[in-house]
Amino acid sequence: MSSDAPPDPLAHPLVFGQRMQVLRTRRGMSRTVLAGLLDKSPSWVKQIENGVLHTPGLPMILRIAEVLRVRDLAELTGDQAMPIDLFIGPGHAKLPAVRAAIDAFPLATDREAPSAVHLSARLESAWAARHSSPNHREVIGGLLPDLIRDAQLAVRQADRAPERRVAQAVLAEVYSLSQFFIAYQPDSALLWRVAERGMVAAQESEDPHAIGMAAWLTAQAHRDSGHAHFDAADAVTLETLRYLTPLLPDGPDDVCAIAGALQFEAGYTAARRGDTGTAWGFWDTARKMAKKLPADYYHPMTSFSRAIMGAHAVTVAVELHAGGESVRQAAKADARTIRSRPRRARHRIEEARGYQLDGQSETALATLDKAYEAAPETIRYNGYARRIILEETESKSPTHRRRAAELAVKIGVLTA
Repeated sequence: MSSDAPPDPLAHPLVFGQRMQVLRTRRGMSRTVLAGLLDKSPSWVKQIENGVLHTPGLPMILRIAEVLRVRDLAELTGDQAMPIDLFIGPGHAKLPAVRAAIDAFPLATDREAPSAVHLSARLESAWAARHSSPNHREVIGGLLPDLIRDAQLAVRQADRAPERRVAQAVLAEVYSLSQFFIAYQPDSALLWRVAERGMVAAQESEDPHAIGMAAWLTAQAHRDSGHAHFDAADAVTLETLRYLTPLLPDGPDDVCAIAGALQFEAGYTAARRGDTGTAWGFWDTARKMAKKLPADYYHPMTSFSRAIMGAHAVTVAVELHAGGESVRQAAKADARTIRSRPRRARHRIEEARGYQLDGQSETALATLDKAYEAAPETIRYNGYARRIILEETESKSPTHRRRAAELAVKIGVLTA
């Protein structure tokens, strides 16, 4: 092996700065970009990496871990005695059953597959259950194994091309629901397997909405993989928008909504890059598309609607690390209009990130309490919420430390 090969950040002799440099390089991120995301100078990053400056305190370590999308904090700190998964939540008890259903492809069966109409009705009920439940993974995890097996069977038993396309569209939607369950759990290979199968099924269906939905989730998977995968996220998003755009003038609401959701995803990725103009430009295009939808319309999968655009504005501002703008957008957004409990909890987490960026740590913790009330499973699996809570357990304020510790125990980051 070449002596120029980058060292393994898990190798024991590496110190913090060296680990940070290796992880930054693997993400395809320059010192200048990392410095900007941390509100530091490139020279500060260089001095940390070269060991000129001492290892920063826990709050900055957690911010570095967030920006570099470090899964296990031990990769960055080198302390293998205290592994902390930041962006992967605990494995759900129902994950093995869902995984087994996804991985199994029985070729012989003595039963008839349910009809596409029947499967679609079950899917509709499953989405409704997900949005209304505070513990949505528990609910969906119980429904998915049979849904996956039945949808796969429906595709295998479809004799004619039209029936097969309809069955593929249903299967693609089942895989989409599966991704919501699997996301942020400790099996990234399974997530990618489902994302790819969902995209293949959607393309085989030739259904614009199924294709848009699969692309929406695939783009998110790329973006969440880190800075080096942003181009792949954009490629999926923009290519799908080129495909959907000619269909929009006469398209049904769900196709227009998924196109709007993809417009926002492009803005989200631009915000992660730090491209302010592009990010807000895509957000504004998505907002205009939302205004064309009926006032009470709410997309059952992505939550895209007029009501969600305020929450999306908070996300853009937060990803651009604009604390003041995040707080201003949070003041304008009305969380009560977000029908989905997990999506409402996600919005509260984004608000908390904005408050912390603006130096309002107490308000950030109070907002995370609201996220927990809306959907405990959302905050339990969210890396940003976990980072804020862990950071505040080191606060100089006894009140902050106590409040953060109570939240940490509730979501399982710390034990009582």
